[in-house]
Amino acid sequence: MYFNGDSSITAISAELPWFAIQVRTRYEKQVAQSIESKKIHTFLPLYAARRRWSDRTKEVHVPLFDGYVFCQLDPCERMPVLVTPGVLQFVGIGKTPVPVEQGEIAAIQKLVQFGSVVRPWPFLREGERVRVDDGPLRNVEGILLRGEDADEVVVSITLLQRSVAVKIDRALVTPIRTWMRKPAAAETRWEEARFASG
Repeated sequence: MYFNGDSSITAISAELPWFAIQVRTRYEKQVAQSIESKKIHTFLPLYAARRRWSDRTKEVHVPLFDGYVFCQLDPCERMPVLVTPGVLQFVGIGKTPVPVEQGEIAAIQKLVQFGSVVRPWPFLREGERVRVDDGPLRNVEGILLRGEDADEVVVSITLLQRSVAVKIDRALVTPIRTWMRKPAAAETRWEEARFASG
């Protein structure tokens, strides 16, 4: 499940880059809806988690990347986002927002769009990189985790140093040789990324 706002503004923003915004924890949904009301395309990936209270257990949908909302906009026109209640800052270098790598955001969108069972995972930079060859997750790239019962592919947002894992049939993936893959721009700049206040 995900919050991915008004489809009527998708065509307008199709060519604009995606940015990560740091927001107050537990305010992600409210912030996403507020930004969307300003006609700015937002993306808030959610996953189903079980929460236990003293008298019951309930399934709730919570952000995959707690404390962050993604938005697609011209960075020169970011002031309406910055003044939104609950927004802390854009993720970037110094005071310059840095876009999220397009391939990474597209992979996360595909995971949630097709209802894949995803969950947060510790950030991984090294491992056996694979590409999904078939099914709804076709062309998604990540790092393969081999398990006793099932395999998972870990997909990362390098700029945030955050990852998510999704179960996958091993027969559907192919290893990616390093010489076949162009390094993502985000991989070369993540170490410089700092939170920007403007």
